[in-house]
Amino acid sequence: MLAPQAAHSAATRGRRCHSAPCPYRTEYQRDRDRILHCKAFRRLAAKTQVFVAPRTDHDRTRLTHSLEVCQVARTIARALRLNEDLTEAIALGHDLGHGPYGHAGETALDAVYRQYDPHARFRHAEQGLRVVDVLERDGAGLNLTWEVRNGILHHSKGAADWTQHMAVAATLEGQLVALCDRIAYSSHDIDDALRCGRLTLADFPPHLVEQLGSTHSDRLTAMVSDVITASRELSAIRMSANMTTLTNELKDFMYEHLYLSRSMPTAVRTRITRVITELFHHYMAHPEQAGLALEQDVAGRARAVCDLLAGMTDNFADEQFARCIDPCLGAPDGHP
Repeated sequence: MLAPQAAHSAATRGRRCHSAPCPYRTEYQRDRDRILHCKAFRRLAAKTQVFVAPRTDHDRTRLTHSLEVCQVARTIARALRLNEDLTEAIALGHDLGHGPYGHAGETALDAVYRQYDPHARFRHAEQGLRVVDVLERDGAGLNLTWEVRNGILHHSKGAADWTQHMAVAATLEGQLVALCDRIAYSSHDIDDALRCGRLTLADFPPHLVEQLGSTHSDRLTAMVSDVITASRELSAIRMSANMTTLTNELKDFMYEHLYLSRSMPTAVRTRITRVITELFHHYMAHPEQAGLALEQDVAGRARAVCDLLAGMTDNFADEQFARCIDPCLGAPDGHP
């Protein structure tokens, strides 16, 4: 019983390559399954969300973050009678393009990539689309529907403010995942930071605690309820004006007091930049060690090296750095 404004699987804009329909699953269910079973999805379990090292067994990773975004988005999608299958597929696939070491790794990879191709850039949303279109299945890609691909590409706002009337993706389901990405990481990153002692509730502006709540559950309930109420007409997925302001204030606080300062020691951030930068230079000079073609031009080789590094987990990048460049440095927690 989908709302008229929901994306209906039978009306999909289709896939890049024809694929015979499945007798048991909708097109968006098939996309969800393809994402769930792909290698890039499994690697998210070993990629940083916020905390690199030392990381506890309870800190979120890119995989657990994706699952939490999915849960929040499906809750809202069901309440609004949107397509849960499409919502789930976009949510599970939205961070497939993230490289190792979280946003510190993304910044370093973007900088070194542009040294070889000034017109290029690395953004994890764009890389996510490249993963599902080009890199998975040994270059065949996952051949996902247009709606899922559009949602993956347009999910990220980075450090920019959320605006009340923003339309990020072409479908309401895609807009929902983009908003739930911010809801999920804003709340669970606080949870991680409080648990490990990098922040306390006393650090937060009192009005944010008062209006959003003091627990993970309280914050999610407040934000989810607000989105359902503000979006019930289904002209767009949005928050109320007040919740939009609170969410942006919380995001600004987290960037200033956690992401850019306390999420990792300066020495670890410096090391991440060194690992990404020097591995990139090494593979550009020795492409055969990465299985790359020697005859590629500089831009083509840089694209291939960027894909290689973006696909690495934190531990694998550490291992490659130790093997190729500095065997004595070891992993950031002191272990080889």
